[in-house]
Amino acid sequence: MLHTVLTIIQVFASAFIIGLVLLQRGRGAEAGAGFGAGASGTMFGARGAVTGLSRTTAVLAAVFMINSLALAYSGKRAAAPPKTVLDQLTTETVPAPAPIVTTPPVVTSAPVITTAPAATAPPASKPVPKQ
Repeated sequence: MLHTVLTIIQVFASAFIIGLVLLQRGRGAEAGAGFGAGASGTMFGARGAVTGLSRTTAVLAAVFMINSLALAYSGKRAAAPPKTVLDQLTTETVPAPAPIVTTPPVVTSAPVITTAPAATAPPASKPVPKQ
């Protein structure tokens, strides 16, 4: 509830600041006064509108800054912040990749078997009779 109220105040304060800045004259607006354009700004007096608009802008700027700090504080203390799409993507489980199956190497030619020359067996000795 408080977060919603602070957000509404923030939107109205920013809209009013934009409007007040657009209503104010720039620093170079007095240059045209020498050619007859100065008579259009006498609605609030010689300097009445300038100070009133700048004071209102300063007050609204202070409200905007204090409200920004209050929104940041209330957003930090929120119990469960809303989930974004990126947060949902990081919490989803990703299936494990399939295991890589390795096959034994294929033999393209038969192995060459070399035989050593046959060794002659020693002559068998006769068994010695027991005495």
